[in-house]
Amino acid sequence: MGYQNKVIGITSDEERAFYASQETEFINIEICGEADGESAFKESRDIEVANSNFYLRYPFWHNTNLKVNNSNFYDKARAAFWYDENVEVNCCNGYGVKYFRECTNLKISSSTFESEEIGWRCNNVEVVSSNITGFYAFFQSSDIVIHGIEFKGKYSFQYAKNLTIENSNLDTKDAFWHAENVVVRNSTIKSEYLAWYANGITFINCKIIGTQPICYAKNVRFVNCEFEKADLSFEYSEVNGDIYGDIISIKNPLSGSILIDKIPEMIIDKNDRSHGAFSIKEKYKN
Repeated sequence: MGYQNKVIGITSDEERAFYASQETEFINIEICGEADGESAFKESRDIEVANSNFYLRYPFWHNTNLKVNNSNFYDKARAAFWYDENVEVNCCNGYGVKYFRECTNLKISSSTFESEEIGWRCNNVEVVSSNITGFYAFFQSSDIVIHGIEFKGKYSFQYAKNLTIENSNLDTKDAFWHAENVVVRNSTIKSEYLAWYANGITFINCKIIGTQPICYAKNVRFVNCEFEKADLSFEYSEVNGDIYGDIISIKNPLSGSILIDKIPEMIIDKNDRSHGAFSIKEKYKN
């Protein structure tokens, strides 16, 4: 896109320094200074920012058609992207809190973000080849496609809907709680208490590590998935599929059918609710 205007090499600490900017390219901008002004680009549209550094609060609120490339957001640049539409963030680094809140049509690529909250209540999100660290990542977000990320942090993807994750590594406790319509492919998930209360989640060629996976969940399917250190699995859950590895124990599953390489300890006690609706079979036995 060609821009009518260019702003190059400016440093500003003013309140709403570039408010309502339109059709402008900003290059080598520094948002910092003693005046401590916030909301540098609020209500802007059709702008691109490149090779810039942000040190002050709320730089991009209520923006439309925004591109940010090769830029850095430091600790005080908190809540950097809120209520934005049509946003592309490429080769950026962010180290503040509360990034990406209620954004629509958001793409993050080749970037690193470390934030206590990230991606809350966003819609139509794509994350590619990035490193994400944070609590409650993508909370209540929907229509998400993730490919090739390294993620670390607790309580990720809670209440998320229509989510696809591929070729990623997730180190995350309490992931996918109450999530709906989720597909995870070719990924490793290290997560205690994985996907409790989820509804409609499929794991394909995944490695799942951690205690008490998939409890109180509905419509869960595994395709050629490996488990490690999985005890007290599938309690009161509907599970089907093909699994192998270190399944230590299965406790009171609700329903479904599992094909497995070796039958683990089956804990079926007086609190069983399956009424015979769950079956398990070793792969290599008739």
